Amino acid sequence: MTGAICTTAIWFSRSMHTPTERPQPTLARASWAVFQKDLRAELRTRYALNALVMFALATVLMVSINLGSQLLGSEPLTPLVNAVLLWIVLFFAALTGMARAFVQEETAQTAALLRLHAPPLAVLIGKWLFNTLLLAGLTILTTLTFGLLMSLHVGNLPLLLVVLGLSSLGLATTTTLIAAIIAQANVRSALFAPLAFPVLLPLLVIAVQTTDLAFSGAAWNQALANVQLLVAYVLLTAASTMLLFPLVWEA
Repeated sequence: MTGAICTTAIWFSRSMHTPTERPQPTLARASWAVFQKDLRAELRTRYALNALVMFALATVLMVSINLGSQLLGSEPLTPLVNAVLLWIVLFFAALTGMARAFVQEETAQTAALLRLHAPPLAVLIGKWLFNTLLLAGLTILTTLTFGLLMSLHVGNLPLLLVVLGLSSLGLATTTTLIAAIIAQANVRSALFAPLAFPVLLPLLVIAVQTTDLAFSGAAWNQALANVQLLVAYVLLTAASTMLLFPLVWEA
């Protein structure tokens, strides 16, 4: 634990200060330092990465094995059912590892060093970048595996990419804030899912509906309203997170 604290302190000192002068770190440099620290720590331990990948692959395999007989019949799964199954996998896989970003700081007792070396907004951006990268990899892997094993037909691929991108941004933003809220609680794992589900429910409903349209090959004008709702959700959660995070982080 002492080694983790010393490593974090040295990393921030090297990342945000030059050898000859010690100016206040800019927001971009501080955010990048937080992101690099989390990325290196995850590549070293692979705790969240292994949990996300194993949960997603196991769930997709279980779904494909149990529903595979229907794919060979005369009535294959409808696009709506495929959309629901895909987002169930993505949602619960995300809940498995997204809380790790802030929980590990409290566990290793490095949160105080972050408060000393980086402004709250830089911590938020760095953690958000890490969660977004992690979730992007999870989304790509899960969607490709799901599509291959379920013989999925996508009628409107650009629309599907837009839906997955916007929904992943909203999911990463919301889970980053909730992870910061529950990081100092005694029962962190028990609080994350109950707090995240009500906030993410509107996003999941819109994502499922729009994914269904993408699988069905709907035109852009049919999905425009849903895409606008996804953009509004992302912007609203981003603004709320930027306003609330300093209060949560300094509490």
